[in-house]
Amino acid sequence: MAAATEITATPQAEVTEPQTKIISTTETAIPSSSNSIVEPEDLAGTRKTTFAHPSKSAKISTAPELTTEQTTKYNSLHNTVASWTDLPTSSAANAPSSPLSETERIWLTRECLLRYLRATTWNVAQSATRLRATLTWRREYGLYTKITPEHVSIENETGKQWILGYDTAGRPCHYLNPNRQNTERSDRQLEHLVFMMERAIDLMPPGQETLALLMNFADTKSSQGASIQQGRQTLSILQNHYPERLGKALLTNLPWHISLFMKLVWPFIDPKTKEKVIYNEDMRKYVPPEQLRKSHGGDLEFEYEHDIYWPSLNKLAEERRRSQYERWVRGGKMIGEFEKYLRGGQEESLKSTMPSNEDKIAEKMASVSLNGEEAKVQETGSEKATQSTGSTVITN
Repeated sequence: MAAATEITATPQAEVTEPQTKIISTTETAIPSSSNSIVEPEDLAGTRKTTFAHPSKSAKISTAPELTTEQTTKYNSLHNTVASWTDLPTSSAANAPSSPLSETERIWLTRECLLRYLRATTWNVAQSATRLRATLTWRREYGLYTKITPEHVSIENETGKQWILGYDTAGRPCHYLNPNRQNTERSDRQLEHLVFMMERAIDLMPPGQETLALLMNFADTKSSQGASIQQGRQTLSILQNHYPERLGKALLTNLPWHISLFMKLVWPFIDPKTKEKVIYNEDMRKYVPPEQLRKSHGGDLEFEYEHDIYWPSLNKLAEERRRSQYERWVRGGKMIGEFEKYLRGGQEESLKSTMPSNEDKIAEKMASVSLNGEEAKVQETGSEKATQSTGSTVITN
């Protein structure tokens, strides 16, 4: 997803696929460091940029195969979504419609459709309704226009959110640091959270669809926390428009006012999300120490400097989006494309797994031939039956 403008390919430029390497994951290829982002520590030994890739020890689980029933439901949803040509520009009644952009079409991956199916317990009609609602929300909320790095930059000047490192399952770690709050409560604070979640999604390696939230509430004052209204708005956005995106939420050092806040919003959290929330455990169990900041129990020396981190993060995310767009173009701009393929994995594109026109023609000819043989057999059998019946009549 490009910020402010839609990504377009440069026709003159030669498109080259990112190199890949195999790490110790379950059937998952992690792209090599082909991006121009600089990962090494600075001269002082303190890191000031994000990580481009998970630790070599990360293990990304392989998604289970779909059942026959699930495959049928997915195909039904895919056929519905593939037929969409335009969508409302807002959720207002009788809002005008406009065509789907390429940015929206690339967002409609196979895994995206499956996430909505799982979130609705495999209800095809509800999944289609929610997908349309999310696409409309993304337009209305300004994800493609308003919410740019420049718009939310002020919100992150003190480093109250980081995308830093990956957990043991290869999930990007999204740090929330409420003690670094630097602005008054406003809509832009929530827009900033959405912006950072989108960047975490940009940095997901092949095969990973979820992120890890890390929140250390040490030294957090009551005035620095979110309001109940903001909490409900955040939950609404996460549950309605980012289903199946949270992998783990690691919370530590909860003061009394945060514990009270959690009790107030807990009833609004769906059961699946509740299972992913972990309180006051050693974060080293879930994040490799070399990619976990010392303040959270790890070995990583990380210092946030906005002028270094912010452009570095946005440059890396933009490179990832452009690489995905180029692969999407090479794959035929298909709705329902595989995310592993888009993210630089070794999997083939959706188009390459579909039967070619020659295969379809051969299959049709074989079917016609088979039907013809069956017709001949039926005709021969009918003639024999008639002859047999006729001879009986003559004999009688």
